Amino acid sequence: MPPRPVRAQCYMSECKAVCLVSGGMDSATCLAVAGSEGFSCHALTFDYGQRHVHELNAARTLVEKLGAAEHKIVTIDLRAFGGSALTDAIDVPKDQPLEGRDSGIPVTYVPARNTILLSYALAWAEVLGAWDIFIGVNAVDYSGYPDCRPAYIDAYERMANLATKAAVEGDRRMTIHAPLISLTKVDIIRRGLALGVDYAWTHSCYDPASDGRACGRCDACRIRRAGFEQASVADPTDYVS
Repeated sequence: MPPRPVRAQCYMSECKAVCLVSGGMDSATCLAVAGSEGFSCHALTFDYGQRHVHELNAARTLVEKLGAAEHKIVTIDLRAFGGSALTDAIDVPKDQPLEGRDSGIPVTYVPARNTILLSYALAWAEVLGAWDIFIGVNAVDYSGYPDCRPAYIDAYERMANLATKAAVEGDRRMTIHAPLISLTKVDIIRRGLALGVDYAWTHSCYDPASDGRACGRCDACRIRRAGFEQASVADPTDYVS
C-alpha cells in the first residue's frame, strides 16, 4: 500500500500540525517529514510510565535540533493498568528471531496506547486550530502492534471527523498523517538522513541500561540495528551488547 500523500490544508494562514514525538527513529523521521512539507510543528511527547524514559531526553533533543513551534511533554500513567512489558513488571523479550515476529502481538504492546496518544493530539489540534496530526507508525518493520496498521489510522481519522466540534461545524477535515506506514526501516533511515535527521539523537531501546545505553537484544534494538546494516549506514547507537 503506497503512503497517502501529505495534504497541507493551509490557505491564508500558517499550516499547523500536531506531531507525536516519542524520541525514536520513526517519530524523528516523521517530524522531519512534517517540517519539510511546510507545517509549523507542535510536538507532543508523553511520559506515560514507560521503562525506557531515556526516550524523553531524546525527544527534547529532536525537537530542538529539527525545530518546532512548541513542545509539550504530557504526563499520564499507563502503569495504573499495566499489561505490557513497557509499563508493568513483565520481562522485555530478548534475542527473539526477527522472522515471524508478526505471528502474534508481543508483550511490549501497550494496551490502547496509540488511541490514547492520538486523542490527546486531537484535543490539542482543536485548540490550536490545526487540521493535521502526524504519527510515525509503521506497518512493515514493526512488532505486530494492532494500532500501527493502515486500517487503524483510517478508522481513527473517520472517528476524529465525527467527534470534534471543529470538524462537525467547520468546512475542513482532520487528517491523520502516517507518512512512514508502508516504508521499510531501510527506507525510513534513508528518508530521514535525506531530511537531515541524525539518528544519534534518537533512542529506541525497550530496556536500556541505567546510563541510557541500548541493550542491543530487544526487538526494537534488533530491528534498528538490522535497518542500519541493510541500509549500509553506520549505526550511531551505543549498545551494551
